[in-house]
This record gives sequence, C-alpha cells and structure tokens, in this order.
Amino acid sequence: MSLDDIKSRFVNEIRLRADDDHYVDRNEEREILQIAIQLGVGIDSARQALVQVCEANQYVLESAVLKLVKDRVEAATAGDGKVDRQEFEAVFRNATKAMRGVKSERQVKTMIVQVMEDTGNNRVKTGWFRDWYAALKKDLGVA
Repeated sequence: MSLDDIKSRFVNEIRLRADDDHYVDRNEEREILQIAIQLGVGIDSARQALVQVCEANQYVLESAVLKLVKDRVEAATAGDGKVDRQEFEAVFRNATKAMRGVKSERQVKTMIVQVMEDTGNNRVKTGWFRDWYAALKKDLGVA
C-alpha cells in the first residue's frame, strides 16, 4: 500500500465513524488508531492525523473535550481545592463550546461531573443551606 492509499483509508475510516454525528467517541478513536497501527502507521502519527482530520472536518473528538474538561476542573481546584458553582459553569461553557452542539447540555454536565468524580476533584463549595453539586448529580442521575 502506498502512503497516499494509507492516508485515504485512514481518512475514510474516520469519516465512516463521524460523518453521521460529527463526533468521535473514545471507542471509535480506539478503533481508528488500531486500524492505523495495522496499516503500519505509528501511534503518535496516527493520533496527530486523527486530530487534523477532525479539525478539518469540524468533528468533535471526545478525548480532546475530556482533556479540556479535566484541565479546566484542575485549574478551578488549584486555589483552594474546591470547585464553586461559578467555576463549574465556566467549565460547562467551555465544554459546550468545544462540543459544537453535538451533545446536549445535560450530556455535557454529566461528562463534567464524571470527570470530576474520576479525577477526585469533586470537592465543592456549598452554600449554607444548599449543596448545588449534590443537587446537580441527583438531577443528572449520577448520584
């Protein structure tokens, strides 16, 4: 297989998975990278090519959004080790923008809560009579 054939096949594999919803989830990303490895492409080169194709075609790469959320949550907890409601909302706005309308607000909030729980950055500032984070988790069905 020539280099052009490999590139074409790789781009087609990405499009097959992302053209319908403009979204490449972690499982699809893993499949695409496995195909690239089978074609003899190195993992770093394959990952760079995946990012480039997604950017060129306006596809949302879930792993990139998860990294953005993780970085923003860690930045929010850097000062006092807790996330307040305004910081959560800022993370939510950034994640929603990165999603480009592919996922609903509820799905984006669920993703953020899951990242917070998975990374241990789930300590939050609460009000005197209300725990906004517990209420949010209950509303999302994550509790």
